[in-house]
Amino acid sequence: MEFSTAVSIWIFILSIVLNGIDSARVSKTSSLRTGYHFQPRKNWINAFFGSLHVMNEWCRLIQYKTSDPNGPMYYNGVYHLFYQYNPKGAVWGNIRWAHSVSKDLINWKRLPIAIEPSKPFDKYGCWSGSATILPGNKPVILYTGIIDQNNTQVQNYAIPENLSDPFLAKWTKPDNNPLIVAHGTINKTAFRDPTTGWKGKDGFWRVSLGGRNGDTGIVFLYKSKDFLNWTEDHPLHTVPGTGNFECPDFYPVSIKGNNGLDTSARGPGIKHVLKVSLDATRYEYYTIGTYIPEKGDKYTPDQGMVDGWNGLRYDYGNFYASKTFFDPKTKRRILWGWANESDSTADDVKKGWAGIQLIPRTVELDSNGKQLVLWPIQEVKSLRGDKVKLSDQKLKKGEKIEIKGITPAQADVEVTFSFASLNKSEPFNSNWSRYDAQKLCSEKSSSVPGGLGPFGIITLASKHLEEYTPVFFRIFKDRNKHVVLMCSDASRSSLKKEDGAYRPSFAGFVDVDLSDKKISLRSLIDNSVVESFGARGKTCISSRVYPTLATYGDAHLFAFNNGTETITIDTLEAWSMNKPRRMN
Repeated sequence: MEFSTAVSIWIFILSIVLNGIDSARVSKTSSLRTGYHFQPRKNWINAFFGSLHVMNEWCRLIQYKTSDPNGPMYYNGVYHLFYQYNPKGAVWGNIRWAHSVSKDLINWKRLPIAIEPSKPFDKYGCWSGSATILPGNKPVILYTGIIDQNNTQVQNYAIPENLSDPFLAKWTKPDNNPLIVAHGTINKTAFRDPTTGWKGKDGFWRVSLGGRNGDTGIVFLYKSKDFLNWTEDHPLHTVPGTGNFECPDFYPVSIKGNNGLDTSARGPGIKHVLKVSLDATRYEYYTIGTYIPEKGDKYTPDQGMVDGWNGLRYDYGNFYASKTFFDPKTKRRILWGWANESDSTADDVKKGWAGIQLIPRTVELDSNGKQLVLWPIQEVKSLRGDKVKLSDQKLKKGEKIEIKGITPAQADVEVTFSFASLNKSEPFNSNWSRYDAQKLCSEKSSSVPGGLGPFGIITLASKHLEEYTPVFFRIFKDRNKHVVLMCSDASRSSLKKEDGAYRPSFAGFVDVDLSDKKISLRSLIDNSVVESFGARGKTCISSRVYPTLATYGDAHLFAFNNGTETITIDTLEAWSMNKPRRMN
């Protein structure tokens, strides 16, 4: 039987098995699946040729959901990523720790489930946590276990069964769990997500956990000499009015230089970062500040830091439950972040998958010391294929230019824009919020003409712009300074109309020096996700989008200007992005 005939027969059988899903729908679903982002495997064509039993097994597992990155680490030449995973459905539930390994952070091998509910201390769920490498090169995982139907949360540990296994494929949960239990007045249902441990000069290990007391967010602090017996200390940090803190992360950054630091690093020339994920907003916020274990084990944000809902974010879009780790091989601190789907739950179930991990990013302190700078890891460049380049291309108001010669649905685009003058910047209205960039972007979309901007790129666009996701800048004049707005607008990304879909105009302000009258933008485009980095990573925005027309070969990419000030594309380089050789 010819290969094409066999494929057709199997697709026909599959369409019957899957409740009448026709081949067109299967094709459309696959066109929205990312090509080079981390996702658990569901490549049904490759998994499918064999016995009918194999097909039935695939049908049983067709729906899944992945979420929070957990316990990333580099150990004996191998990168490990654990993540929250539901093997039984494309909605949240049945949470396990799935496990994948890589030599390059690009190609990933799927391993057996590492941690799953099986004992009284995690019978009702194995939630998020972190990995720590102990003396003697011994990795240990701390994670949150759910022990009853009341959602009571405790902290457990797991260790590899065999340290000589290069992939650490099997993990065991000792019977002396749990290690940490909420006592006294601590809210036992908001007591979770232990961080990577760090060690002080006093020889004590420390970990922090997220929680709340009423509407006050709390980062709890615990200490141990042996990583087994823990005692509660005072909170590392609290913030009234925020609601619950979850998925905290706490780590040092170097004031000078680009190298990352081990989590236990201390001494002069170091600042600390405290990141929390907020239940109330479903966004993440961070501050930069001072932490000296020998002076009270308290973290103090730097003066001027906004500590709460209006604070700094890693990413102003679809980005949550992130986790960093120190890579000793390359001396980098690397950030993993989860992007959930933003179409309807019904659509998630239909397509059989939900959630991706965004491209890992390096984390550095900006030269101004007031914020972090995030940038895609260098390894992602290994996926670049066909390339196009433009230079010295002027765009007057209303003009756009199509970027041809690459695959627009799966691309990496880097562009530097310049302008002759700032004089046409629109005035920043005093009634506008200096913290709600998203509201401003929804009012000042790419289709609304301006002075200096909007200008940028139009991603995942259909031929006649029935669908498109623009990523752009608009510059305002505010008293004695300029305000730069960056938007990734998903509101026009799809013609599909369904209840429960979320297509916002994500936005953030960019703290950038415009004295050279230039600003840069990089976007990683991958079928249903657009990750964008403004001004070399000062402001990042990730959007999930689900076009119906602008897919695969029918997607287009443009650069545009809709402001009265002429914009020059100094340089634009764009690459088709290949798939990894192996993705789970």
